[in-house]
Amino acid sequence: MLDPKKIEQIARQIHNSMPKGVKEFGDDVEKKLRTVLQSQLSKLDLVNREEFDVQTQVLLRTREKLVAMEQRLSELEARLESSDQKTQQAE
Repeated sequence: MLDPKKIEQIARQIHNSMPKGVKEFGDDVEKKLRTVLQSQLSKLDLVNREEFDVQTQVLLRTREKLVAMEQRLSELEARLESSDQKTQQAE
């Protein structure tokens, strides 16, 4: 969910950057800007910061597990290769 305070802040910044003639319409323009921003931003497929941070941590843990599994696989392959060579030498 988007923070309403952030949307108000953005609407105020846009309103303040408008030419003087448009600003004279007053709070009505800022309210309309806020409504349009809320409407358009709600259509976007966004996640909040907390969800993003959680998924980042999940990805980091997954990456760590993948690295460990790749290392383990390399060790097992090396052991198997070594075992195969010993078996071939014994024959």
